[in-house]
Amino acid sequence: MPLRAYTTLRAGGPAEAFFVARTVDDLAEVSLWAQEHDLRTTVLGWGSNVLPSDRGVPGLVVLNLARRIEVRPDGEVEADSGCGFQEVWLKTAQARLRGLEFAVGIPGTLGGALVSNAGAYRSNVAELLTAIEVVHEGARKWVEPAFMEFAYRDSILRRVDPPAVTLLRVRLRLAPGDPKAAYDEARDYQRQRIGKQPAPASAGSFFKNVYDQALADSLPDFPERFRAAGVVPSGFLIERCGLMGYRHGGAMVARRHANFLLNVAGATATDVRELADVVRALVADKFGALLEEEVLYLGSWPPWPPR
Repeated sequence: MPLRAYTTLRAGGPAEAFFVARTVDDLAEVSLWAQEHDLRTTVLGWGSNVLPSDRGVPGLVVLNLARRIEVRPDGEVEADSGCGFQEVWLKTAQARLRGLEFAVGIPGTLGGALVSNAGAYRSNVAELLTAIEVVHEGARKWVEPAFMEFAYRDSILRRVDPPAVTLLRVRLRLAPGDPKAAYDEARDYQRQRIGKQPAPASAGSFFKNVYDQALADSLPDFPERFRAAGVVPSGFLIERCGLMGYRHGGAMVARRHANFLLNVAGATATDVRELADVVRALVADKFGALLEEEVLYLGSWPPWPPR
């Protein structure tokens, strides 16, 4: 099954085996079976923030369509990992709960948000979690959020050779709040994203921001809010390298926002990753900063070492 149709970058090779999970029980059962047979499993939601190799993805690829959301009167939310992250915000806002406004415009599922600890505007999803249901070591169980070892845009599932874990459902605790204020805040975030982010096909922000106070202090004409926080947006560094609009094969650095790599002309996954390598090398040469991808590379990528 070609995976380019299931990724927002519209690139990548075939899955060795492919299964569609329409419910959380489907997802649990196929994951238990795969772990019992020692079969590597990759779960896809909306396919943002990932780039499958042109050579394909070995093992089992599961398309996660489990999308049940339950909002309880006490502010606890239980949602399947295949829900759209923005869908969860909408359901909770309708129930007069606050906390997920930053999710508006993030193009992915709740499960994907957990894998990369998605966030924006000084918030992230890990802060709101109370429990996660997983399939791990041949068992279906609920675990504490600490199980995921969350960090900035990171979790245990982003490590090299990650453990065999499938995310099934999550529980979040949100606070009550004024619905109008929630919609106004979300609308403002959405307006900012529309103004800055290019149209598809992209994977979203390609690189993580750089946390380096010395680098932030050294940059002339750098916004003070970023300098004070010691954070340097990757897009700022890429833009200062003069790379906006730079093309490699069918892939291009976006002209509207330099931290977006676009598929503009039938790019292969190799085109995109080679472009990312050019960007990383030039930023390292000019600023001494090593950019780290937010995007996860799936499958086998010779001659690249795993990252």
